[in-house]
Amino acid sequence: MAGKDVAEKTLEAYNDVFADIVNVLLFHGEQIVKEDSLEDAVARYHYKADLGKIHEMERDALKYWNNNSIRIAFFGMENQTKIDENIPVRCFGYDGAEYRRQLIKEYNEVIDEETKEKKKVEVKRPLCPVITLVLYFGYEKRWDKSLHLCDCINIPEKLKPFVNDYKVNLFELAFLPDETVKKFQSDFKFVVDYLVQMKKTGSYTGSRENIRHVHEVLELFTVMTDDIRFKEVWDSSKEEVNTMCSVLDEIESRGEARGKIQGEERIITMNNILLDTGRLEDLKRASQDRDYREKLLAELFPEKAYQK
Repeated sequence: MAGKDVAEKTLEAYNDVFADIVNVLLFHGEQIVKEDSLEDAVARYHYKADLGKIHEMERDALKYWNNNSIRIAFFGMENQTKIDENIPVRCFGYDGAEYRRQLIKEYNEVIDEETKEKKKVEVKRPLCPVITLVLYFGYEKRWDKSLHLCDCINIPEKLKPFVNDYKVNLFELAFLPDETVKKFQSDFKFVVDYLVQMKKTGSYTGSRENIRHVHEVLELFTVMTDDIRFKEVWDSSKEEVNTMCSVLDEIESRGEARGKIQGEERIITMNNILLDTGRLEDLKRASQDRDYREKLLAELFPEKAYQK
């Protein structure tokens, strides 16, 4: 889980990816948020609990949306690979903490025109909306828990009129309509395409489109698929892979070479076993009869699925 979080955050940290996700999921693909209008925000909050102890909570991604140096809104992102029934409580806490932080006074240091001395001047900022997007990466099962805060709380009937609700903006990436998927323009489209294909067919065919942030995409594929081969391709073939199709071709090529080496090693081991145990007739027949050789391999290595 920790690896997924880091990989997801790394890719989403790029402004082009972050803006693309917001524009597609909130504005139906219209280019409302420009990547150069985004600014990184501190995604950590501290609070007191447990007899005054200081605790920390961290958002997956948080950025300011600015327009001509005027702050318009805060966009936060939370990544979910598993269904969490308490996601409304968590997001409510994140958003509340950000609103609370906006109340903290900020000061700029300026030179007083009369005294020529430094002085602090309060920065006046209007409160801005905080909008959180929850990205659900699961493709085998749809989200089946409530997205409303009130559904997470045991509220006495007489109190219900006085309890304010909060709704999570959750997006099931693997279940997005095809017309929505086509609107992604950043590298995030390769992630969504993978999830959609796995949901529909259980298999994945890579795109021939160029990847901009190759390392970050392959890191995320490594943890999404739990397949270290994506990372291995980047570590040894940085200059040769820039599309998901070329990545998969490299993985397949490596797999064939690795399988050939493993097959040769097993044959050598088998031959040594046959020599050591005096099974010379079996050794002679195995060197001439492929089917018999495979039968002996299955006998000597029953725990391994031997491939032709």
